[in-house]
Amino acid sequence: MGANGYRDYFKVLDLDRGADADAVKRSFRKLARQYHPDVNPGDKAAEAKFKEISEAYEVLSDPDKRRRYEQFGQYWNQAGGAGGGVDVDFGRYGNFDDFINDLLGRFGGPGGGGGFGGFGSGFPGGFPGAAGFGGPAAGGRGAAPLNLDAEATISLSFSEAFHGCERTLAVNDERVQVRVPAGVRSGSRLRLKGKGNLQPGTGRRGDLYLNLQLQDHPIWSLEGDQLKAELPLSLDELALGGEVRVATPDGEATVQVPPGMAVGRSLRLKGKGWPGQAGRGDLLLSLSLRQPGSYSDQERQLLEQLRAVRSFDPRQDWIGAARL
Repeated sequence: MGANGYRDYFKVLDLDRGADADAVKRSFRKLARQYHPDVNPGDKAAEAKFKEISEAYEVLSDPDKRRRYEQFGQYWNQAGGAGGGVDVDFGRYGNFDDFINDLLGRFGGPGGGGGFGGFGSGFPGGFPGAAGFGGPAAGGRGAAPLNLDAEATISLSFSEAFHGCERTLAVNDERVQVRVPAGVRSGSRLRLKGKGNLQPGTGRRGDLYLNLQLQDHPIWSLEGDQLKAELPLSLDELALGGEVRVATPDGEATVQVPPGMAVGRSLRLKGKGWPGQAGRGDLLLSLSLRQPGSYSDQERQLLEQLRAVRSFDPRQDWIGAARL
């Protein structure tokens, strides 16, 4: 403070005089973290500095106060404004998140909307698998009721979604255990009541909604309650049929392939699909031909014999229908 009582609020916040509102907010957040009394317990100089930067932010974040401050300098309070200064009662805040959101809301900024370092959206640190929270944070005391609900996305493996799993989330300073039920699908939502954003000064808290997304699987795909996969077969298995070993979500099984099955036809295994409220869906195995990179000499001889005696022309109808 100068000898005449004038504070250069731009200098207090390490700003140029032309700094815009976003720059004012960023600088305040940086300095508030540095000088907050919780970070500097018992340091009276830090507490005084904190009150000074809070006062500077109160003026520079308010367009009308800033206009009068830039126009009238040390006499800006007498030019139609209320008295300056910030009286901060640190004892009434449960944690730093409560304080910063209340202060930003009280001084006209959005209540924590842009985040404060790791404190953004009221959920510092996030949690594994999350894509980030979308719910608006709380405003200051006396503000109109806000939607305090928050959202996040959790990525699940096929196995986790099929069998169900538990996840531990870090929400603010608490660890929350979440039970994901078996059979969830992409787009499913879980609601954690009372774990959303906190409105400082009221204790009001919204809910946290978890949007579930399934990771791609190299074998399985899901359509409704039906679990689908491609079943590779050899030439002789397609032609002659027989018992073949297949994979299911419950482990290996043996199925009977009818002779002469065409590629693209499906085998249906009832009750071996995805879990649902009405029980398990079906498992559909779509038949495909898988040929080796090369045939052995004996295999080639047998194929040559087949070609020599084959009576079926697979393109007979196709050639006729293809004429224009």
